[in-house]
Amino acid sequence: MTRAGIGIRTAQVRPERMIGQIHVYDGAGKGKSQAALGVVLRSIGLGISLSWQTRVLLLRFLKGPGRTYDEDAAIEALQRGFPHLIDQVRTGRAEFFNAEEITRFDRLEAQRGWDIAKGAIASGLYSVVVLDELNPVLNLGLLPIEEVTHALKQKPEQLEIITTGRGAPQPLLDVADLHSEMKPHFHPHAIDQGIEGIEIYTGAGKGKSTSALGKALQAIGRGIGQDKSHRVLIMQWLKGGSGYTEDAAIAALQQSYPSLVDHQRCGRDAIVWRGQQQELDYVEAERGWEIARTAIASGFYKTIILDELNPTVDLELLPEEPIVQSFLRKPKGTEIIITGRCKTPPAYFDLASIHSEMVCHKHYAEKGIDLKRGVDF
Repeated sequence: MTRAGIGIRTAQVRPERMIGQIHVYDGAGKGKSQAALGVVLRSIGLGISLSWQTRVLLLRFLKGPGRTYDEDAAIEALQRGFPHLIDQVRTGRAEFFNAEEITRFDRLEAQRGWDIAKGAIASGLYSVVVLDELNPVLNLGLLPIEEVTHALKQKPEQLEIITTGRGAPQPLLDVADLHSEMKPHFHPHAIDQGIEGIEIYTGAGKGKSTSALGKALQAIGRGIGQDKSHRVLIMQWLKGGSGYTEDAAIAALQQSYPSLVDHQRCGRDAIVWRGQQQELDYVEAERGWEIARTAIASGFYKTIILDELNPTVDLELLPEEPIVQSFLRKPKGTEIIITGRCKTPPAYFDLASIHSEMVCHKHYAEKGIDLKRGVDF
């Protein structure tokens, strides 16, 4: 989170909320389910580090057997790494359909999933419940929206509920505490250059770093499914202190997959504001880029996450051109995930094959509600 302009809130001690919130991720851009899985990983990692009993339900609507989805590999990595902490239920048919193609089976499957969700929400057994693709289920009229919103409002106080998917209807948005829209941007120049595997997550809304964590899980799970080692590097700028819950999430990954995840960070444990940059900020930013540049060129990693690179460049702590040239020469099989908000899009945005802007429509922090370690930071 930032107060104004560009700057990363530090991990220094602050008040934390205890009451769970209702999160809605929608929009046509990529990153909705990934962000939900990132929150799941953060929550599990924090629970492990603090000896909490964290349990998660992933209830996936409109994703029946017979079709492979991007997040399948990430969920497999979660279940293998934390087998006693993750429950998954899938409902619906495998193919896409519109309102004119709804069948009795679709309604029965949606109701079956919702019955499970109601029981899970009321049980108090879970700390996080992800209702993946609930938004289009409601938009298609497969469930009575009044019943759903009433149940969500009656949830246990500490429970976090996350809904994802396009087309979240207004009654759901009305009860949500957070609404982040993933807005897609297209860069024809990336196609002209023949570049694939560069993804950018930016904007003021929630879901950027959490989407990147979801991509790390996906890479690890994809390697498991192919019986290969898909190594991941997570490089973080402007986060030189300690106490970020990404640390707990990454530590949990390293505990379960010790030979697959490397983590480096740079920067001071302080917010860097434009016009107040210190010499150490430039030194640390360059140190981080040298690590990232070498990793990209090596071809050693299948996925490289450059967390908060965007504000680092926007603050002019790093020049754009060396980054552009490094991306142009990256190995074909290496995926690069870039996160962070920025006022002026750097030149490397034109190289992105996927670019999602997280647009913040509603955030509980605007009401003075404290952020929660493991979910918000």
